[in-house]
Amino acid sequence: MEAGTVVKKTGNMPSHLCWGSLWLGSVLFCPAPLQAQTSPRYAKEKPTVSSSTISKVWVADLGNGTYKNPVLNADYSDPDAIRVGDDFYMIASSFDGVPGIPILHSKDLVNWRIINHALTRQIPEAHFSKTQHGNGVWAPAIRFHKGEFYIYYPDPDFGIYLIKAKDPVGKWSAPVLVAAGKGLIDPCPLWDEDGKVYLAYAYAGSRAGIKSVLAVKQLNEAGDQAIDQGQLVYDGHEDDPTIEGPKFYKRNGYYYLFAPAGGVSTGWQLVLRSKNIYGPYERKVVMDQGKSPINGPHQGAWVDTPGGEDWFLHFQDKGPYGRVVHLQPMKWLKDWPVIGLDAEGKGIGTPVIQYKKPAVAKIYPINTPAESDEFNDHRMGLQWQWQANPEATWAIMNPGKGNLRLFTQSAPEDMNSYWEVPNLLLQKFPAEEFMATAKMKFSPNLKLEEEKAGLIVMGRSYANLALRSKNGQVSLVYSTCVGAAKGKKEQEISLTDWKEIKQNGTHAQPEEVYLRVKVGKGAVCTFSYSVDGLNFKSLPETFQAEEGQWIGAKMGLFAVKKGKSNDSGYADFDWFRVEPVHF
Repeated sequence: MEAGTVVKKTGNMPSHLCWGSLWLGSVLFCPAPLQAQTSPRYAKEKPTVSSSTISKVWVADLGNGTYKNPVLNADYSDPDAIRVGDDFYMIASSFDGVPGIPILHSKDLVNWRIINHALTRQIPEAHFSKTQHGNGVWAPAIRFHKGEFYIYYPDPDFGIYLIKAKDPVGKWSAPVLVAAGKGLIDPCPLWDEDGKVYLAYAYAGSRAGIKSVLAVKQLNEAGDQAIDQGQLVYDGHEDDPTIEGPKFYKRNGYYYLFAPAGGVSTGWQLVLRSKNIYGPYERKVVMDQGKSPINGPHQGAWVDTPGGEDWFLHFQDKGPYGRVVHLQPMKWLKDWPVIGLDAEGKGIGTPVIQYKKPAVAKIYPINTPAESDEFNDHRMGLQWQWQANPEATWAIMNPGKGNLRLFTQSAPEDMNSYWEVPNLLLQKFPAEEFMATAKMKFSPNLKLEEEKAGLIVMGRSYANLALRSKNGQVSLVYSTCVGAAKGKKEQEISLTDWKEIKQNGTHAQPEEVYLRVKVGKGAVCTFSYSVDGLNFKSLPETFQAEEGQWIGAKMGLFAVKKGKSNDSGYADFDWFRVEPVHF
């Protein structure tokens, strides 16, 4: 059976039909396709390590049948998740990052890996050819219906889109505009047992002029077009300010809206329920911070295991590290969910820091999202995103040489800083403390006076360490821009004149350097460099990383130039490695 299917059923449910199914009065709701299997036991054996790359800086699986939160210690904000058979799929908001909407896969809700992106480019294409900080893909929803995966995602400036695929690892359909309008955000569909299709959503005050309310639209049978103007179903202004991010479910005849309220970094997890899809809805806080150190535990997805356990994935805002993902146990009490541990028996849970892993049928290998990249394949790792829709001339993979070549691109003529540069190749911070090193060869174009390539930590403020060509000289330069998001200008310090440029045809003889950034607690960054990869010279000053617009700080690579010519210089990156920090 498929997620969202409602099956007519009378009498007792056969035990072989659907593990973890939900009774809806006289019907049976199966949230995902399931297979008959023996009851899984709690596995205490040490899990095996898969052949994929495992993070050296954060692994949630503790190897003894328990896990620690966050299960994803990186900025996978606004998570939504489903189960299809024995497989769990998670997506997250991606804003202006391209490719967009990362798709992660797990077998046990603890070990996750990136398997695809649902959006290869953002539309409208011209709009997203430039940086669009904080715009683009806000909180999406994923569902499985009639053999297809559906993702509904909002762009607050254009409306709500739908994309579909039969295989989540394959190619996704082109976006279809389901409902046009400014400020329509955080959609989630529900296929009801009478065949009708509904979409819950919220409003962004910055575009719509109103917030803290939830609404429901009816869609056509295909789910790709709204057929009414929508109806407000909950007003949170008095009790639940900034309510948004609804997730739509149905259980035991109740319609449920799981929604965060109270603000991104300080709020609580709310659940609304009603016997009528348009309300009135009862409200209940089902999880808050309590005495835990997990601030603002909310916005996420309810999933169940094939064995019938209930779990909840949600985010925690950690400032410059972004919104990391936690996994909480969940149970039902009098048709209300309780998320986390309810030590006082009040029906309101608090987040767990460490807990037993979900009981699934077998022990699955440890997995983590990709971080390091040796650039030995025909494509770069799925952890990388550009800051806008990329051009074909920005980069090329060279598996034969085992490197990634970035061609220098002309920076916007009127730019103040790299906040406005689209061709930054970036990835998320993977832990609170880590070290990232890139091995690079720089070959500037002799016809150009100023080109630059190197390693960057990006956010509302940023810093980079790079090689720059100017006046016949390659120099090592350190640049910072505090307040880049506010239009402040970059400040550059020349650290050393590397070498005089030596001609090698139309390009300079390549200069090799190792560039490194160490990120300590509080996202304090220290840059360093080396000529042999062994002895690194640290810069005396530190840089305080800052979050971006609705995202955490990122790190990555870049290659830019001033002016235009009939060719570009380039930087060859042999590898990019993320390791434990050594101070």
